[in-house]
Amino acid sequence: MAEALLIGVKDVVKYKFKEDKILDDIKKYVSKTYSSHYAQTNKYQATEFIIDAGHGTGFNIGNMMKYTQRYGRKGDPAEWRKDLMKVIHYAIMQLHVHDTENKD
Repeated sequence: MAEALLIGVKDVVKYKFKEDKILDDIKKYVSKTYSSHYAQTNKYQATEFIIDAGHGTGFNIGNMMKYTQRYGRKGDPAEWRKDLMKVIHYAIMQLHVHDTENKD
């Protein structure tokens, strides 16, 4: 299943860029953030307060820019990959903000 993901019963997508594996990695990364030190010691994440205060878009986009600009400049290739994971995680949170603010 590393090369394809079943869609329905008949359709099979053959990914060219390992998207299925990368999406699995992203899900594992995001899930791990929920068991991090800060998430365990506090009932709420700081990001929740920032979004609730109406600053989610600026916060998320700002962090996406920060980690995008840092990519390849700090640490080793494993750290660079982690920076990309952070960009994706903030993008996912921004999709949530966008969808919440732009309900049909």
